[in-house]
Amino acid sequence: MKLKVFLLAIGCLIGTSGVYAQKGVDNGTPFGSGEDSVRCITNISLFTPYAKAANYKDAYEFWKIAYEECPAATKDIYLYGVRIVGWEIANEKDPAKRDALIDKLMGVYDQRVKYFGNDARYGKDWIVSRKVQDYFQLKGENADAKTMYNWTKEVVNEFGERTEALAVSYYMLASNLLLSSDENHKNDYIQDYLKASAILDAQLKAAKEANNEKDIETLQGLKSGLDNGFANSGAADCETLQNLYADKIEVNKENLPFLKETITLFRRMRCNEIEAYFAASGYAHALEPTSESARGLARQALKKKDYNTAMTFFEEAANMETESDVKADDYYMMALLSFEQNSYSRSRQYCMKSLEFTPNNGSPYILIGRMYAATANTIYDDPVLRKTVYFAAVDKFEKARQVDPSVAEEAGKLINTYRAHFPSTEDVFMHPDLEKGKSITIGGWIGERTIVR
Repeated sequence: MKLKVFLLAIGCLIGTSGVYAQKGVDNGTPFGSGEDSVRCITNISLFTPYAKAANYKDAYEFWKIAYEECPAATKDIYLYGVRIVGWEIANEKDPAKRDALIDKLMGVYDQRVKYFGNDARYGKDWIVSRKVQDYFQLKGENADAKTMYNWTKEVVNEFGERTEALAVSYYMLASNLLLSSDENHKNDYIQDYLKASAILDAQLKAAKEANNEKDIETLQGLKSGLDNGFANSGAADCETLQNLYADKIEVNKENLPFLKETITLFRRMRCNEIEAYFAASGYAHALEPTSESARGLARQALKKKDYNTAMTFFEEAANMETESDVKADDYYMMALLSFEQNSYSRSRQYCMKSLEFTPNNGSPYILIGRMYAATANTIYDDPVLRKTVYFAAVDKFEKARQVDPSVAEEAGKLINTYRAHFPSTEDVFMHPDLEKGKSITIGGWIGERTIVR
């Protein structure tokens, strides 16, 4: 009797063990249950130290069991999984087998999305961006642009402004590659650019508000690559934009977000002389005046040579603008307009205003120097004293070269040109007050101190 009871107890124990032993992949738990949970934990503890030591060969079998049987157990399965499969790919010489391993690597990323895609810091968009990065690097010229595009488009649409910046960058890379092989993708490419650009702009603004220098540098680099890619894509020529947007602007003339987005696109692409840009600016300004819309109306007036209206709108744009470099451009445009109207003193004032916001821009200094040189004959009746005006002009060209390497060549040519107009030795002989090295004040509207050369 006792033997029968003992045998029954053993049977029940075996039966119970069978019921509760189940893999995590089957019952949806991180580790599974019963003996399978022990097996899962054991294999994780065995592959991890090997993987940390980059001994992927010995880690592989233990990792494979954990990856297949308890995929929700730990992110380490995927952190080291991409390294383990990457090691397999690096050591595979057969092209077909290598491609199969790349597919396997993509599967590792997909499985991480399935089980850890909701991670607050390294979620789906972060995972997919690394997936695309590895795919592109491993496939090289054989990478399928459509595949990359579909992967990244999904997360960009899902996460919007929260999308991992790297995913946004690869989204535009894929779209650019599609454009290079299919002209019909042009309109989609432009819309992709607008979407991606808006995302990075929002993230860059947030980084600046948080004073996060590391993120600012990264985002500015990605944004620059985005803009350069678009500018060089062939999709961004002004004629194309005019044809694409003319009718859309009329249909959306009361759609302020659309109008603002369109104006920004035209400005970035330097298509601010086309009728579509003017139309969008006018409609937007009527709905809600902004620096962008005012600037568009200013350029429209400028094209018509209505300088007074242009000045009014550039002034309005500058007053509303918050970006220092753009505000500086507005003031510089007013300086150029004043120069065109021979209002030199006012032009200089606007140049100096521009320099308040971009002190390392040499163009305002060059303009001031040109005005000094252009008015030399009006400052003095004495022909020798007139030549001293060129001292002040050259001072400005030298300052431009000093602060702004991008204008150094132009400034150098101007310096050489106007040095030739300095008073000669014979001139100075008749003007002992022009002793070399002496400080003098240039009269008239200039009113600046300079040094006799």
